[in-house]
Amino acid sequence: MKKNLSILFLAFLLSLVAAACGTNNNATSGTETASAEEKTTGNTETMTIEHQLGKTDITKSPKNVIVFDFGILDSLDKLGVNVLGVPQANIPHYLSKYEDVKYENVGSLKEPDFEKIHSLEPELIIISGRQAEAYEELSKIAPTIFMGVDTTDYLPSYKENMTLLGEIFSKESEVAEELSQVEESIKALKTKANASGKNALIILANEGNISAYGPGSRFGIIHDEFGLTPVDNGIEVSTHGQNVSFEYILEKNPDYLFVIDRGAAVEGESSAQSLLDNDIIKQINASKDGNIVYLDPNYWYLSGGGLISVSEMVKEIETSLE
Repeated sequence: MKKNLSILFLAFLLSLVAAACGTNNNATSGTETASAEEKTTGNTETMTIEHQLGKTDITKSPKNVIVFDFGILDSLDKLGVNVLGVPQANIPHYLSKYEDVKYENVGSLKEPDFEKIHSLEPELIIISGRQAEAYEELSKIAPTIFMGVDTTDYLPSYKENMTLLGEIFSKESEVAEELSQVEESIKALKTKANASGKNALIILANEGNISAYGPGSRFGIIHDEFGLTPVDNGIEVSTHGQNVSFEYILEKNPDYLFVIDRGAAVEGESSAQSLLDNDIIKQINASKDGNIVYLDPNYWYLSGGGLISVSEMVKEIETSLE
């Protein structure tokens, strides 16, 4: 009898231990599940971006974005991404909606308003070449990334920038579709340009002065990607171009003369046409054949490198070849 009681008592103790162990296992499992959900829903997803000026950690799909590059601005506009602040002076006409008071004015392209930017508490600041010197100061305010286009490698650089924008703002599929269309249009233009057998010269008119641009330059996409043969392969590659004279243009005698009017972009007053209306320029092939083309400086000088601007640049050159 005593033996049976001992066995029953031992079985009772074992059942208590088993129940306790089962309860502890369930509690541990429940805690792990709660932590996993909290990590998924409570933590912000981040990215580390390596760019020309450094390495920057940013929040994905950031709010309160400030943009200093108009090519990036036109891309975000195309993608439907809201922007908090922009430099409102000299905004390209096709982005004039950003002059509205509902967008914050954060200074000029070369002189950011640091105090104003700080007060806005942005999550991301995007800059390019004109703001490079302000990078360190802007980085103290908020994560800042450089997204200027490398004109020596225009198309790959442009595609890389756009792809990165897609990743930052979770617009990958939209960007891929836009890039596909741009690439197809460039391919068609290049075929057309090669078939024409024509050469070209690109110049910037600025307050009575003329600068020439060739392959690998600021506007070299016309040669490097669009396929028009440069009339001079020896043009100095620099941001401001190579100073040239009317006599130089006559000597090179281009079939096409592409003109970018800085005054029209910055000051709102065109001077290029009156500057080139002279007896020397009238002697070149481009003038005789009606192929002096005044490109829209809003796309070529103020922005460029955007989903909208690059597409419009392709259209302008394609139209000029018709």
